[in-house]
Amino acid sequence: MKPLKIATYNVNSIRSRMHILLPWLDDNRPDVLCMQETKVDDAHFPAEDFRRAGYHILYRGRNQYNGVAIASLEEPADVSYGIDDGENGPDEDRLIRARIAGITVISAYVPQGRDREHPMYAYKLRWYARLRNFLARKGSPEEPLLLCGDLNVAPESIDVHDPKRLLGHVCFNPEVWEAFAAMKSWGLIDLYRKHHPDEAGRYTFFDYRSRGSVEKGLGWRIDHMLVTKPLAQRSNLCEIDLKPRLSDRPSDHTILFAEFTGNPKAEAASKKTPETGRAKP
Repeated sequence: MKPLKIATYNVNSIRSRMHILLPWLDDNRPDVLCMQETKVDDAHFPAEDFRRAGYHILYRGRNQYNGVAIASLEEPADVSYGIDDGENGPDEDRLIRARIAGITVISAYVPQGRDREHPMYAYKLRWYARLRNFLARKGSPEEPLLLCGDLNVAPESIDVHDPKRLLGHVCFNPEVWEAFAAMKSWGLIDLYRKHHPDEAGRYTFFDYRSRGSVEKGLGWRIDHMLVTKPLAQRSNLCEIDLKPRLSDRPSDHTILFAEFTGNPKAEAASKKTPETGRAKP
């Protein structure tokens, strides 16, 4: 059985990145691609392009802001949008959850925070707490679950190119590290760090405002794949693909992807006898 491949990509306006997305899907054929910051209302989302490429597509968004999506080869089930906890609105354009190939997959776009004195920063810190509560309501750390996306935090010094200068930024400071760690404490493992525990200089975001930022290594690792232990144990690799960031008219982010051994859904089905449908002893 071929490995299950899951990827995440902050597209920073999906209609402006289809010239990158469609060839990448064709070349890599991931089972699941999670996207963030699609910046388009649902009526104008390019859903048919994904369907023609052979993918089921889920999406929620609004014009110019936020927006999340999940493309999958297998039809998704148990789909929900937003945190839906009655606090600060439903946030449907920041989170999609679905069951795909026996895994709970969550595509999330955490608020950036703007400035530490801005109300959006407090909103961001609270969003991590809400996300942890959402995980506790909807999932279990004993089941295969993957939370991925632009989580707007660089959790370690090796996750930014200049930790001394950048310390205090809304995505790189003790308060946001603590909020992120508290969310992860529900039972999530940083998959990239599992496979690259000490590797510095590998980033998923390169600011447009810094000329030659990719070539100079002026980046941040703020896009993540967080998984529960059962899924971490199945992981073969987790890598950053820089090619999309080096393409013509790119997003300021690039693609992070992982591969997992087997398909939990298919394996569960294979353990049932054809006569009874009951699990084999």
